Amino acid sequence: MEIIKCLIIDDEPLAINVIKKHLENFDHFEIVNSYNNPVEAINVLTKHKIDLIFLDINMPKLNGIEFIKNLKNPPFIIITTAYREHAVESFELNVVDYLVKPIALNRFIKALHKVSRLQSFKKDTSAGNTNSSFVNENDHFFVKVNKKIVKIYFDEIFYIESLKDYVSIKTIYGNYIVNYNLLTITKLLSKHPFIRIHRSYTVATNKVDAIDGNFIYIQGKTLPIGRRYAKEVKSKILDGFV
Repeated sequence: MEIIKCLIIDDEPLAINVIKKHLENFDHFEIVNSYNNPVEAINVLTKHKIDLIFLDINMPKLNGIEFIKNLKNPPFIIITTAYREHAVESFELNVVDYLVKPIALNRFIKALHKVSRLQSFKKDTSAGNTNSSFVNENDHFFVKVNKKIVKIYFDEIFYIESLKDYVSIKTIYGNYIVNYNLLTITKLLSKHPFIRIHRSYTVATNKVDAIDGNFIYIQGKTLPIGRRYAKEVKSKILDGFV
């Protein structure tokens, strides 16, 4: 299994030690270094390949949210914080997971599983490997639904809704619940007419019926457009508007 190189950024030494202790259970996660504030970590990110950051939010000099916004090509990020109120904004910045302190080991393990799946998918995609759980063909892909492998054509999809560790793929013929997160499946669909509009939704741009303010109408469903996505969403969907 490929080694996943990690940074820990937190101004609390005890919190850093908890993450280090949890990671001792996983041989394929390697801690490159830990820092008390994000500014100290910037040089490492420019010089070394880092796959994952465990990131606190409330820190001196630069908070975790602003740090993410300043990264051009961020690695996978797991937020580790004592505060719940930043969850929505964090997920809109495409963090992999949001862990509230004190972090229980079983919850930590779930977050690492997400990273491992994303890393595997990223590797398969960059290598052109089509033997992953999702098989990307010219006009369709396969998903595992319960114990059955189901073919879904891209043109059949209306939108995809996040259900935490799962997604619901809404199609012409029904809904499919799949054990992947929205970030992963949105990357899979990136070469097709799909766009993420919210932390909870990715839509087929050619299936949108209307846009009204910060809402999209698609197949009788009203979906919100997240602030972070609004400019790009309206630009792409309304391209050619007269």
